[in-house]
Amino acid sequence: MFSTGKSGVHVPHNKNTAGSPAVHMPAPEAVILPTSMHIGKPANPVVKLKDHVNVGTLVAESTGPVSSPIYSSISGDVTKIDTILTAGGTFVPAIFIKSDGLMTVDENIAPPVVNDYASFIDAVRKSGIVGLGGAGFPTAVKLDVKDTSRIQELIINAAECEPYITSDTRTMLDDAADVKEGVELFEKYLDIKKVIIGIESNKPEAIRKMKEVFADDKAVTVMSLPGLYPQGAEKVIIRNTTGKTVPAGKLPIDVGSVVCNVTTMAAIARYIRTGMPLLEKCVTVDGTAVKEPKNVIVPIGTSVKDVISFCGVNEEDIYKILFGGPMMGLSTPDPTAPVLKNTNAITVMGLKEASQPNATQCIHCGKCATHCPMNLTTFAIARAFERDDVEELARLRVDLCVECGCCSFICPAKRPLVEINKLSKTMVRAFKAKEAGKA
Repeated sequence: MFSTGKSGVHVPHNKNTAGSPAVHMPAPEAVILPTSMHIGKPANPVVKLKDHVNVGTLVAESTGPVSSPIYSSISGDVTKIDTILTAGGTFVPAIFIKSDGLMTVDENIAPPVVNDYASFIDAVRKSGIVGLGGAGFPTAVKLDVKDTSRIQELIINAAECEPYITSDTRTMLDDAADVKEGVELFEKYLDIKKVIIGIESNKPEAIRKMKEVFADDKAVTVMSLPGLYPQGAEKVIIRNTTGKTVPAGKLPIDVGSVVCNVTTMAAIARYIRTGMPLLEKCVTVDGTAVKEPKNVIVPIGTSVKDVISFCGVNEEDIYKILFGGPMMGLSTPDPTAPVLKNTNAITVMGLKEASQPNATQCIHCGKCATHCPMNLTTFAIARAFERDDVEELARLRVDLCVECGCCSFICPAKRPLVEINKLSKTMVRAFKAKEAGKA
């Protein structure tokens, strides 16, 4: 039976920057804006070579129901539209913009007119906001439930369970008024009657701040959650805040829940108030190779190299650069790779910490299954993968793996189990597509 009980692992928190207010880094000399910074179809470029753009100018429009528009984060000229390789291993078109050094704001920027549910959803869609906790799912799609009476509670995901990352913590401490405004917008336009803010217990200052800010809103409960990774996984936080289990193949709304990241809530409030679309991100820059860990407010499209240089990194100490944290982050070998909408951290690791351990044979301890938050029999998946048994992989529901890395973290044999699960999911998708083609 599918479950998201209280499984998980205790990871080192390393929240070194929790007490560091976010600082703005200088605007870069150039940005690269991939047309796919979200789950769904890539956006379609609406600018061409040598076009001049300003801060907030639309440069790529959404192309379908699950897509998101992209706006320029600097003012300057389009120098190139070319394909780049993302950290996720896909090739996507990208818009290259060279700064004119002026950061001129687009004259069309104005607060959207919002007076009902439909206009609120439309505004969120035009904002370019996606899930800012790392998933990148277009927020307007998540909120477009048609019948708001289905929503029993809004869960604000402020768990931030990955090691090192504290950008959501700084949102709660630095931008608490925006979080409150975002909640009020949801209460008004989605007719929300119950709000749960889930925060891991290792963030006492954030818990106190949220309780203080929402003291006069009886619909809001601030819930302290155990510091157990992956507390912030969507189905896990639903289970641990409401007691509900989202059945396999179903969505949170099917059990009456809508889950939004806390920084996403603040971003929506700012857009509705100002009309300025999503152009920048608060990014935690930390790791064993970083001399001055910081929370940095970064224009989207800024290169990783520019960001980590701002935080003081010795290049000879760098062994691995991750978009995200050490549990679920994606490694990039290219320091010119750009910060994306859903980049909440850049983790820079040295050789000792990031070296791949030598794997040995499975000792059949079962820890991978015991600690899996989705209750998958990971060791059985690994055996089926080794046999190329795609039908067995499908039966074992490897598609439910959230790729949190608990199995690899807890494995005493240091086997690359999460990588095996990823490859297995790809095999199952290809198999199902082939079978569908035969039908």
